[in-house]
Amino acid sequence: MSAQKFPALLLGAALAFLTAFFLIPMTVVLVASLQDKAGGLSIAQYARVLADSYHLAVVLTTFRISIFTTLLCVALAYPLAWYLVRIVRWRWWRRACVILLVIPLFTSNIVRSFGWIVLLGRNGLVNDAAVALGLADRPMRILGTETAILVGMVYVLLPLAVLGIGNALLKVDRALESASDDLGATPLRTFLHITFPLTLPGVVASAVMVFTLATSAYVTPALLSGGRVTVLSMLIFQQYSATFDFSFGGALSIVLLALTLILVGVASRFGKVRT
Repeated sequence: MSAQKFPALLLGAALAFLTAFFLIPMTVVLVASLQDKAGGLSIAQYARVLADSYHLAVVLTTFRISIFTTLLCVALAYPLAWYLVRIVRWRWWRRACVILLVIPLFTSNIVRSFGWIVLLGRNGLVNDAAVALGLADRPMRILGTETAILVGMVYVLLPLAVLGIGNALLKVDRALESASDDLGATPLRTFLHITFPLTLPGVVASAVMVFTLATSAYVTPALLSGGRVTVLSMLIFQQYSATFDFSFGGALSIVLLALTLILVGVASRFGKVRT
């Protein structure tokens, strides 16, 4: 095989995979979302999503949890990544920290979510500690709230944000920071005007990754919500598995995809403007 045909073969295989497992299924979902019960063309399913207060509340809840998850992950991941890249001097300790960071990714989300059910329950470690420290008079109801979902989502997605931001920090040319110090800039000004802008594309990429995974997450919200909080992924699953309303389930899926892409596009544009 010639050197010119090999890249074309790789590209063709990737395009075929994308077409078979993404474009065709999404087309089927889109067509189903535009059909009424009689099989005719209709946008009634989208009107049902966007005009009904319950479904709008589910959409807002989904993106509120996803946005807070993203903000918390980035806020916690940046100092952790800074510690691993800039502060840790011993290579063996850095490797140990990375291993500890990555190990949870090899565990099922179901197992990790059940772990949080035990920790956040009325007789769990969190409530016991709060009562023992005098922070609460009696056990609090944490499970079944957005707070519980937020805690679980941050725990699941934080390692991905740390790895992304850490990679961005590794690529920063330290000579630029040294030049800023030589010119009399304080460490804070050097960080704000040199380091952070250079790592912003990595921060945005990590935020986009966390946000997209948070909006589409099902297992963690389903287990930690206790049925009291509903997000779009849970509602979509109900339409397909319980009510068998494929048209409405397709409309919910397309709305989720469209809103996610819009917010991701805004975040990517923000990253490009600041670089």
